[in-house]
Amino acid sequence: MLYTIVILFALQGHTITARPSDVARIALPLLCYFAIMWFGSFALGRALGLSYDRTATLAFTAAGNNFELAIAVCIGVFGVTSGEALAGVVGPLIEVPVLVGLVYVSLWAKRRFYGSVRAQGAP
Repeated sequence: MLYTIVILFALQGHTITARPSDVARIALPLLCYFAIMWFGSFALGRALGLSYDRTATLAFTAAGNNFELAIAVCIGVFGVTSGEALAGVVGPLIEVPVLVGLVYVSLWAKRRFYGSVRAQGAP
């Protein structure tokens, strides 16, 4: 997967730098998707009375995308230099920093909604 992303970045690098507005048009809906899926899933887990560990797992699983599959389909159907492949390249570019940011939100939510939850196995 990493090799594929590196190749796609190499082939789409000029497009990314030459047309930043296209990248922004792809990135904004992705940001909305991650926020809606993560916050909605976290709220659902909380409403169902799940523990923090399960709620956080649910939220990150829901927000995580299957970009590997999307990239493979785009390359196979539309070609490596297509606009669809560009969307596949921008996806992981946006997904990784957003999910890292959501880790901090998750830790904040743990303190806010679950109090001082002890680590499993702690007395």
